[in-house]
Amino acid sequence: MAPTPRYRHQLRALAVAAALAATGTLLNPAPQRAEAALPPQSIKDPVHYWNDVLLSVVRREGGGPGPMARAAAMLNAAIYDAESSYQLRWKGRITSEPYLHAEKYAAWIEGPDEEERVIGRTAYNILLKLYGKNQTAYLDARFRERFGTEPTDFDLLDTTVVNTMVTQMMNARNGDGSDDTRVYQGDSAPGAWRPTSYPDMQDPNCTQYSQAVTPYWGLVKPFALTSGSQFRPATPGLYGTYEQLLAGDAYKAQVEAARSAGADKPTARTPVINRTPDQEAAAWFWANDNDGTYKPPGQLLQATRDIATARGLTTYQNARLFALVSIALADAGIAVRDVKYLTPIDLWRPVSAIREGGLDPEWKPLLKNPAGVNVTPCFPAWASGHATFGAAWAGIMKRYFGSDAIAFDMTTDEPRSPVRTRHFTGFTAAAREDANSRVWLGVHFPWDAEDGLTLGDKIADYVITTKLRTL
Repeated sequence: MAPTPRYRHQLRALAVAAALAATGTLLNPAPQRAEAALPPQSIKDPVHYWNDVLLSVVRREGGGPGPMARAAAMLNAAIYDAESSYQLRWKGRITSEPYLHAEKYAAWIEGPDEEERVIGRTAYNILLKLYGKNQTAYLDARFRERFGTEPTDFDLLDTTVVNTMVTQMMNARNGDGSDDTRVYQGDSAPGAWRPTSYPDMQDPNCTQYSQAVTPYWGLVKPFALTSGSQFRPATPGLYGTYEQLLAGDAYKAQVEAARSAGADKPTARTPVINRTPDQEAAAWFWANDNDGTYKPPGQLLQATRDIATARGLTTYQNARLFALVSIALADAGIAVRDVKYLTPIDLWRPVSAIREGGLDPEWKPLLKNPAGVNVTPCFPAWASGHATFGAAWAGIMKRYFGSDAIAFDMTTDEPRSPVRTRHFTGFTAAAREDANSRVWLGVHFPWDAEDGLTLGDKIADYVITTKLRTL
């Protein structure tokens, strides 16, 4: 019986691999793969496709925004290095530095869909290593959807370039501190963060200090920064102790601002809510707090894709933009956790300040979980993660495109949002609304938002001036 087309391809690929191993060069110009064209694609660009896969995995997995942002940085930095390798091999040059290393791999003639395969096989393997425990079947299905083949099928590109891209990224992140499982040791002093599960706000995910989310994420090795504390802002209001903090007029003004803008409903002691209907809509639009959404970094990655599509970026340009954005988001997640947990003030949330400060025992934040219970995130308030992520994203986008005056639409995953899309006139405007939304949602003080915006922009500036620089 004659060999099948797939079997003939495998024999040919093995022979080429053997020749490469023996001589360091390919001895004949035979194509590396002889298969049908890719299936019809609903997402044209491979960088966009694999980021869509990531966001779908995040919705399925849940968890904190820091680990999600780390996964995005690993995925997109590896994709960028893989795409840079393809550019070196077949276009002769790259226009910006690789993140770790670009490999001008051995090959004689470009194979069918080679750019797709280099990116897709790198992305699949990174995601498999990050999420394979629970998501292997889903990742395999998305690979088959893209290529019409099995991810385990032989491909010479695994040997020549893909394995190098995957291995160098995994080696770079091994031992980065992301697996630190130590739990938070609480402080009961007034002003210090504590679980906020009151009798009328029963959140099973935040009943004890040990449930505080990723308390040591600020010690994770950054992707670009020298450390999580590199751009650490001053303690809120320049206070050094909880006693000084609570005694200060600036703190009292912060509490009043959060109390009036972030209340769920009027109460006897807080009869007026200082929040417009549009601000309430924005509060929910930016939320994406609960599992089942793409989380705050995912919302920004989705916006990156929409803007890149509208502006017609090439695959190489997309790879660089997504890598820069993801590196900035990952380092933002690390830096803001440093501020939240590793500074002298682990600031309590507005609901604790208002209730335990004796201002209003009935006050509740606007934020609710899927069961409709008023909740607040299970980690300290200062500084705002949403604000830091948003400013890091905006800082990369305006520097990458050379303008902050680019209009665009954004979408949301938040099921309680009254609108699915909001329009913005620029990146900074979007980041500022993102930051303010946390005050309107009742889970942050204004200085949490302001310090997060400053922190995120400093991170963006450092990332884009030190990584993936134009050659």
